Amino acid sequence: MKPLIFHNPNCGTSRNTLAIMKASGEQPEVVEYLKNPPSRGELVDLLAKMDISPRELLRSKEAINDELGLDNPELSDEQIIDAMMAHPILINRPIVVTNKGAALCRPSERVFAMLENPVSSFTKEDGEVLHHGKG
Repeated sequence: MKPLIFHNPNCGTSRNTLAIMKASGEQPEVVEYLKNPPSRGELVDLLAKMDISPRELLRSKEAINDELGLDNPELSDEQIIDAMMAHPILINRPIVVTNKGAALCRPSERVFAMLENPVSSFTKEDGEVLHHGKG
């Protein structure tokens, strides 16, 4: 399968993750999810593949999170998903899907485990060097 990344080009973590993928020889399908959000079914499927709850994927740093009161622990998973569908900025990123599964790659070095032939080291935008042992 062709790797896929749900990407926000305004996010440094997302940019670094995409760059690691490309440096590792991958040419992923890039979905700018703020322009082309996943359908509800796709989002539910991604959550299942990542084995995380909607709350774990919720980007709580966004102002809309507070405006909608999404930190309320009594909100159901369905209500959290409803909010993500209405406001895709609430979907944390980047999400990477490969033949190894799906993962929220935050921090960006989580993508190494998702790749067939990850680079052994990568220099992030901020100059930090990430090292990956391939075995």
